[in-house]
Amino acid sequence: MRTVMAFKHRVGWYVPLAVVLATAVPVAGATISGFDENVAAQALAPMAARTVVPAPVFRVQGTGSFTLDKSTAVDARDEAAPVGEYLVNLLRPATGLPLPMSGVGDIELVVEPGHPPGGYDLRVSPSGIWIAADDAAGLFLGVQTLRQLLPPASTGTTRFGVASTTISDQPRFSYRGAMLDVARHFFPVSVVKRYIDDIALLKLNVLHLHLADDQGWRIAIDGWPRLTSIGGSSEVGGGTGGFYTQAQYRDIVAYAASRYITIVPEIDMPGHTNAALASYPALNCSGVAPPLYHGTSVGFSSLCVDKSITWTFLTDVLTQLAALTPGPWLHVGGDESAATPLNDYYRFVARVGTIVAGTGKTMIGWHDIGRSLSLPKGTIGEYWDFTTPRPGSGALSRSLVKRGGKLIMAPANVAYLDQKYALGENIGTQWAQAPLTIQESYGWDPATVVSGVGEEQILGVEAPLWSETFSTLSQLEYLAFPRIVAIAEVGWTPQKDRHFKDFASRLASFANYLQALGINYKRTPGVPWH
Repeated sequence: MRTVMAFKHRVGWYVPLAVVLATAVPVAGATISGFDENVAAQALAPMAARTVVPAPVFRVQGTGSFTLDKSTAVDARDEAAPVGEYLVNLLRPATGLPLPMSGVGDIELVVEPGHPPGGYDLRVSPSGIWIAADDAAGLFLGVQTLRQLLPPASTGTTRFGVASTTISDQPRFSYRGAMLDVARHFFPVSVVKRYIDDIALLKLNVLHLHLADDQGWRIAIDGWPRLTSIGGSSEVGGGTGGFYTQAQYRDIVAYAASRYITIVPEIDMPGHTNAALASYPALNCSGVAPPLYHGTSVGFSSLCVDKSITWTFLTDVLTQLAALTPGPWLHVGGDESAATPLNDYYRFVARVGTIVAGTGKTMIGWHDIGRSLSLPKGTIGEYWDFTTPRPGSGALSRSLVKRGGKLIMAPANVAYLDQKYALGENIGTQWAQAPLTIQESYGWDPATVVSGVGEEQILGVEAPLWSETFSTLSQLEYLAFPRIVAIAEVGWTPQKDRHFKDFASRLASFANYLQALGINYKRTPGVPWH
């Protein structure tokens, strides 16, 4: 439980009682010493129909505003400095103001103890702007809120006003992810970086890259050049594909880290492996390489579990990926392995788990891996079935939790961004109870999907985007937005504080930022677009 006291920060602002209440009441489990909780609750109504998405836990509107002008400076020292640089690099071109980084500034970014993990406090008064968090990552999330309190683009003047407000905020779940399939269609580094910036605005903090599938292999592995020269040369529809060199992958990882986003690499196995099998005949039980595959079927490919070369190959791939990826997770897929005999599947997943554990990483797999008889303790399952689980899916998911793991919730019928908005559209799929509306993407609770798996057993949420039907940035963003905004709020805002009408109103205002950033989005029914 966190008790928050009144304070005076180093710019010297006086903090009145109303602001202390607004700043200090956090989120779950916090109290204010000496004050009645009912009074605090009245002072801190949940976020109303404003502009910020995801909805902050608490927000109080003040009086007056702060105006950025030619004299405005930013104070961000030590651990806060990179976030300060990020902020001024956003604001300088938007405002035309110099916004120097100085020891004393009207905009102050502070790393200090006492804030919940991933949380931040933000205060705007006529005197200036103050954001504080436990670490730079939390500070970065506070800056994303500040971005949405500012005008979305310059109006041709040098005055940028920010309404006075106090926000105390923290995420519901620590893992808030997006997934991009670069295997079915390849996307260059520039597109991946663009998507990283897109999701950073929504306070998502994980990008899961689906790097290999039947249609293509997208990451260079030392000692296995045919993976990219052959396996990287195809994609759905017969295009030329592509791949990332290890230097390019490191660049993506570093760029994501600069936005406090963790990359989770996935090599799906033992199925979804035709690109690898086509590259190296010895990985096939028959010793014969299949042709490259340009279609969209699943469940027909499998690595050969009993061949020693399979394990040399997987050890090299997973060890190199682990070395390239500073984040704590490696994703090994494990889904739709219909071509792998069940006993072979058991042995395969157990041995892969040992390899992953040897790299020091935590293994993630689709919830299908819950059928394995042996998994490293703490293995994470990613749930991809429907919000009403089909037979077996719930049991497999509970199996992972019973062995000390947690779940990432990505139910296909509400979180798969590749599902069509409306039947008859020329991009998107429809196998997961499509069409998928913005109301459906918003209107689910991760803690009630799998019986027996509650809030404490859930690591977070993810919005996967499978690329069978699209190949351009514009199409990618069209399928993602605005439904990914809904998933971001599902992962951030407490369930009791989420209401679609309020969300739709804020989403309509948020569209101004999407337009200013040039992000393509679908004007879905049910939202009062301006």
